[in-house]
Amino acid sequence: MAALGLPAQERENQTRPAGTRTAAGVTWRAAAISFAVILISAPAMFYGEVVWYKGFWSNAVPASWPLAVLFLLTAAMGLPVLRRLQLTRPELLTIYCVVLVATPLLSLNVLFWALSQAISYYYFGAVFPEWETTFLHLIPPWFSPSSTAAVTNYFEGNATVPWSEWLAPLAAWSSLLIALFFANFCLLSLVQKQWIRHERLTFPLAQIPLETVQGEPGKRAHLQRNGMFWIGMAIALSAGVLSTLSLRLPALPSLSPRMTLMAAHVVGPLSALGRVDLLLQPWLLALAYIVPTEISFSVWFLWLARIGLTALSIAIGNEPGSAEDWWRFSFPAPYNQATGAVLVLALWALWGARRHLLRAVRIAFTWRGGGDDDEPLPYRWAMLGLIISFAWLVAFFLMAGCRPWFAIGFPAVIMGAYLSYARLQAEAALDTSFWWFNDVVQMPIGPTNLTPQELISLYTAGFVSAPMPSVVFSACSINSLTSFKIAESHGGNLRRLTYLLFFAFLFALLLGSFVALTGTYHLGFIETKGGTGNTLVANVLRVYGHDIYYDITYDVGPSPEGVFWIGVGGAVCIALGLLRLRLLWWPLHPVGYILSNSLPQAMGTFPFFIAWAVKSLVIRYGGLHLYRATLPLAVGLIVGDLLNTTLWNVAALATHGRF
Repeated sequence: MAALGLPAQERENQTRPAGTRTAAGVTWRAAAISFAVILISAPAMFYGEVVWYKGFWSNAVPASWPLAVLFLLTAAMGLPVLRRLQLTRPELLTIYCVVLVATPLLSLNVLFWALSQAISYYYFGAVFPEWETTFLHLIPPWFSPSSTAAVTNYFEGNATVPWSEWLAPLAAWSSLLIALFFANFCLLSLVQKQWIRHERLTFPLAQIPLETVQGEPGKRAHLQRNGMFWIGMAIALSAGVLSTLSLRLPALPSLSPRMTLMAAHVVGPLSALGRVDLLLQPWLLALAYIVPTEISFSVWFLWLARIGLTALSIAIGNEPGSAEDWWRFSFPAPYNQATGAVLVLALWALWGARRHLLRAVRIAFTWRGGGDDDEPLPYRWAMLGLIISFAWLVAFFLMAGCRPWFAIGFPAVIMGAYLSYARLQAEAALDTSFWWFNDVVQMPIGPTNLTPQELISLYTAGFVSAPMPSVVFSACSINSLTSFKIAESHGGNLRRLTYLLFFAFLFALLLGSFVALTGTYHLGFIETKGGTGNTLVANVLRVYGHDIYYDITYDVGPSPEGVFWIGVGGAVCIALGLLRLRLLWWPLHPVGYILSNSLPQAMGTFPFFIAWAVKSLVIRYGGLHLYRATLPLAVGLIVGDLLNTTLWNVAALATHGRF
């Protein structure tokens, strides 16, 4: 009976004997097309995101570019000239998985940030002589080129890349990225069966490509033929095109999906509401409709609780401010609570998978074969890969001058966060914002108890530790878990897909580094909107050098209040998890608690309330049959919205960023 609530593709998978796998999806032509897409994506994303900053391509939730590639390739299969190619559904889904995992690496917020961070200290430090005596001379020489010509040309352009000076930094940071990716890849490969088969998490993001592309084994794939899908796509695409046009052409009437219902109060407890906006983005409403009702209910209900606690805090004497902007350690400290819950969620996930992991350990370290034939990696190789990769992360920070406890603790925090991010997307599919993890490391002990080398390492590695999963490096490893779910659903060969994903990641890393360096030395960092505008990278590069100088120069102690509220968030997460296990009727979900304390109000309250109310009514009066019938409409809304995003990204490329 449990299978009745699942999409058609998932129900088909349940009829397949466990462990049955085909190699049809991971073919040479699927691999060739995947690498060709990466080859096209590298310069397109550099110009689209870095040079002109006209929207994100691949590192968002949901990601628009991988889905656009899947949609366009499937549609192209219907053209007479391409009918002989006849890509099958598993092949198309394999291409989607490769693009999903590899292309986030090419984005503004990963490779461009990684290459720009350390070298920016030398460029911006030229006008701050105190930096030289404080920390510039302590930066490891293999972090970045430091010669005047290499630094100046990187930022001002009209030059070629001094490859001899970049070889060591490229090798160092590439090794860090590879080790972190492979460590998390191995960890996720160990828990994926527990989450996919045993706990049966919903994986909303995997449902989108699975519902979009259909087809029988061995035959040419086709797009969803359900009329509801095309209605949803037409609605979302039309609304998106008109809305975006109204932004780019001021003469047109505004058609924004965001409507202000109430202006913000400046004083009094009502200031906790902030500006009340109604956000009616199709993809968000549809995604909230797909996630389980207990999560959607928890998000909007606990958001109201967050507002109430903030109003109470203001009423008892705290400075007025909206719940959304309450980036403080004082009660109710929502972002501290979310951070604590995220850290605990990783431990909770490992504890829930303990029997499966113990079985994996027994299989890995005995000479008896079998038991892991349908895993992405043999248990033995996954365990060894995790150990070796983590050991290299520790060695990296030890060579950077950090003490052993830091060299072990900082990568452990990052890997724990990545595991939580993966769990969040497996259940709710959305991004969340917490405290930056360099702040998390500093809160218990204070910057004054970190050495200058540790502070330099902490800030310079910010591109792997920022608290927004989909826009930083963590997207690569998170998306690999979604790829495992997709392969599991269509019976693909997980082992072969794993090898393809890893080689695609290496290819994207090499190609992306080449494109980013040659492009930046040609154009100049200061000529890119992604590097100098109001972007995450631009803001970080402007302040991190000052942060390092400040933390070294001034005596900044620990933050007991911040640590306390992180502990409160962890405790609440555990309590909600235990209540869900003990009381079947308990309605509040720990994932909803995390989202409610980190999402903006416009995303967390009304969209989730609307989706929860509609889904509850559909299931109550139409049952699971009616819900399954409406699911293509929700997927169509998401596909249409994301195709609109890709449309404007391509338009920006065609017009050199002018439109």
